[in-house]
Amino acid sequence: MDYSIIVPAYNEAEELPATLQALRAAMDVQKRRGELIVVDNNSSDATAEVAGAHGADRVVFEPVNQIARARNAGAGASRGRQLVFVDADTRIDAGLLEQSLAHLDGGHCVGGGARIEFEGKPGWIGRVGIGLWKRISQLTRTAAGSYLFCRRDAFEAIGGFDERLYASEEVRLSHQLKRWGRPKSLRFVIVPEPPAQTSARKLDWYSGPAMLGWVAFMILVPVAVRSRKFCGFWYKRPVKTTD
Repeated sequence: MDYSIIVPAYNEAEELPATLQALRAAMDVQKRRGELIVVDNNSSDATAEVAGAHGADRVVFEPVNQIARARNAGAGASRGRQLVFVDADTRIDAGLLEQSLAHLDGGHCVGGGARIEFEGKPGWIGRVGIGLWKRISQLTRTAAGSYLFCRRDAFEAIGGFDERLYASEEVRLSHQLKRWGRPKSLRFVIVPEPPAQTSARKLDWYSGPAMLGWVAFMILVPVAVRSRKFCGFWYKRPVKTTD
């Protein structure tokens, strides 16, 4: 198997159909053999059933609701030489997947990410936030969790995603991959075009001040990423009400 795409999913029955459809379309035009794995991260909705019905080759169950564990569980169940991690609310096209795999197959790349854009028309906080992340990502060569790819041997050598972290695990993995690849002259790249399109739903779920306050707290108290309680922003979903 040439590559494996791993999609962690916690209560993502609504988002998965569009994501898996986009991934299947991207995979269908590749000249490499790939597999598509969805990790049901102890969902309470129909995530597993939806994944199986919309193109997943396999659905893996991870009982501990933590994004790092979900991604690692998917990697552990996969067979590909190259690993691609895509969030359940992120859509990519064939061009991005082709470039990512070409970088890895070229023998000069340990891994990388993509430029991230929000779907739709986000408000000013969303525009400022995604613009700031674009600069940070390109300057520091750090991948967003929405889309990250790497060599399997490198991923396994560094122990995968750090399961002590409840947030920023993709930042740590990016740094570890760069450190592993540096003595081997392997680069970590951020593919500029085409971008990965990700949902801006958190901008609808939470107020601007609440989001800015959370980000400020994470910057001022970085050890908070080791606490599920302090990282509840990423794990809690608003309760839907019916009229």
